[in-house]
Amino acid sequence: MNHAKPQGWSYSAGERGRNRVRTYQHPETGRLFLELYEQGKRKRLALRHSDHEEAKRQADEVAARIALNARATPHAPTLNTLFDIYLAEVTPSKGKSKQSHDHRAAKLFLACFGADRPASTLNRRDWDHYIQWRREHGDRRTGSSHGNPVGSRIIEYDLRFLQAVLNWAAKSRADGTPMLERNPIKGAPWPKQATPNRPALSDEEYQALFQAASTISPQFRLALILAHETGHRANSIRMLRWSDIDWAGQSVRWRGENDKIGFDHATPLTEPALQALEVQRDAQQAIGEAWVFPAPKDPGQPCSRHLFRNWWLQAEDGAGLKRVRGRGWHSLRRKFATEMKHTPLRDLSHLGGWKEPATILKCYQRADEATMRAALEGRAQLQTDGTVSVNRHREPTPSTKSHHKTNPA
Repeated sequence: MNHAKPQGWSYSAGERGRNRVRTYQHPETGRLFLELYEQGKRKRLALRHSDHEEAKRQADEVAARIALNARATPHAPTLNTLFDIYLAEVTPSKGKSKQSHDHRAAKLFLACFGADRPASTLNRRDWDHYIQWRREHGDRRTGSSHGNPVGSRIIEYDLRFLQAVLNWAAKSRADGTPMLERNPIKGAPWPKQATPNRPALSDEEYQALFQAASTISPQFRLALILAHETGHRANSIRMLRWSDIDWAGQSVRWRGENDKIGFDHATPLTEPALQALEVQRDAQQAIGEAWVFPAPKDPGQPCSRHLFRNWWLQAEDGAGLKRVRGRGWHSLRRKFATEMKHTPLRDLSHLGGWKEPATILKCYQRADEATMRAALEGRAQLQTDGTVSVNRHREPTPSTKSHHKTNPA
C-alpha cells in the first residue's frame, strides 16, 4: 500500500540555511501556511487568505526582512572578531605547535577573505577559492621554504582550523545568543591529492643513513634503529621514557598519550633494538621516568620534533642521498609495513601502531618485485604438486580427442 503524503502547492523564497521562507497549501485542508526558522527552530504561521500570489509576495517580504536583520544584528561577527576571540580563549589550551599554526592560519584566511568579511556569509565558493589561492601562493612562512608548493594535507590542516573556529562560534554564546547560528561551510569536502607522495625507504638507503648516523648523534642512531625495528612514528619514539622499556620481557610500551591515534600498546623488541637501547642507557646513566631522548639543552624535556627532522636532513646529506619529497621518518614505517607484508594484518597493525589494518594496505604497504616473484614461484610449486590444477589447462591428447569422436557404427 502506498503511504506517501499527497503533495500540494508550495513556494520557497530566500537562501537555504540563511533566510529560507516557504509558503505552502495544506494538501488536505487547503489552508495556506508560512514556514520559517528563527534561532534554529521551525515556526509555522497560518495565513488568513487563500491567494497564492499574495502568499508568494509575503514569503519574499519575510525572507528579505530576515536577511536584512541578519546583516544588521550585532551578533554577526566578522572573521577578524571571531579569530581574535578564538585565539585568546581556545588556542592557549593547545600545544605550542598547534598554537603557532592557529595564529598562522588565521592570518592566511584574513589575507584571502578580508578581515571585515562576516563569518556567516562564507560558502562553498569561498572554500574552493581558498584551496586554489593557497596552492597559488605556496608556503607563506619566512625562510628557505617560502614560496614552495604546499600539498593537500597542509591546506586541509588550515581548513580544519577554520571549521573548528566556526563550529566553536556556533556553540558559543555572546549575551545569550550564539555568535553564529550555524557553521555556514559545514560538510565542505577536504582537498584531495590525486597521487599522494608516499615514498618508502629502500634497504640500501637505510644502510647509508645508518652509516652516517654515527657522525651526527648517538641519539639519532638509536632513533633510526628503533624506527626501523619497530615501525613506529618518530613522535612516539622521541617521547619514550626508560620506564617504558621492559628489559625482562624484551618489549616496549607505547603510551597512548604520546600517540597520534591514542593507541596504548606494547610490542616486542628485536635484538638490534635492545642492544642499541642498552648502549644508550649505559651512556646516559638514566632510569625510570627519564627521557630516552632528552633535549640537549634541557634534559627535563624530550627532544623536539624539529631536532629529529634536522637530524634526518643531516643524515641524508652525510649519506649523499638526493632529497626526495615525502621521504622522512615516515618512510621507515612504509619500509616496515612492506617488509612485514607476510604477517597477518591484525598482528602487523599492533606491531607498527596502526589502529585500523585497512590503513596499512591503503597508505603504507608497497608492491615489490621480490614478493611478487616469490608468490609466482609458490604458485608454480602448487601446480607441480597438484596434477589437477596443471592438467586442466593442458590441450587434450590425441587419445582423448579420439575418445570423443562419434562412432560411425
